[in-house]
Amino acid sequence: MAVVALKPGYEEAVDIRDRHENFHGNQVVYLHWEEHLSFCSAIAFPLPPEMPFGALVEELIPTYYGMHPDYQSVNWEQVEWKIDGKPSTPDMSKSLAENEVGHKSLICFHTPGLNGYRGSCS
Repeated sequence: MAVVALKPGYEEAVDIRDRHENFHGNQVVYLHWEEHLSFCSAIAFPLPPEMPFGALVEELIPTYYGMHPDYQSVNWEQVEWKIDGKPSTPDMSKSLAENEVGHKSLICFHTPGLNGYRGSCS
């Protein structure tokens, strides 16, 4: 991420701590369930680039979003995905890297017909 500093020499003085090389082979991936404001923002995870995308759906998402009352009604065949703001149809059997998920990527998923707790985002 580019920094525009007003003070000369600022960039050299700052130790960027979320650089990819600081995550021991993992990358930071942000995950966000759109229109579900019980979760105020995306959740950050340190994930290996070789992790299958399907593991997000089968393991990670249920662990962190499964408590939401809408979760049991999610139709995973209809989920709309965005990776870094671009619509995507991820291949569940391929890795995060193969699905173009990189360090600090944001994965958003939208669940048509489920508009937040009791339709709060309708």
